[in-house]
Amino acid sequence: MSQADDNDGKADARAMPASATTRSAESIRTMDSQELLGSQGVLYIRHQNEVYRLQTTRFGKLILTK
Repeated sequence: MSQADDNDGKADARAMPASATTRSAESIRTMDSQELLGSQGVLYIRHQNEVYRLQTTRFGKLILTK
């Protein structure tokens, strides 16, 4: 079995050809995290009737919690 098949038969992104990842990236919206999180550095996201909190840490990392 190859490394690309290790994740329940799903292809590993590293095994995908560059042209496939480029096409996908062109159709995905990209936003600056500061624009999303605002001055407080927190955003609540409602997804399938659940609320998630996206926040920045003091080290500049992002954390998504349920």
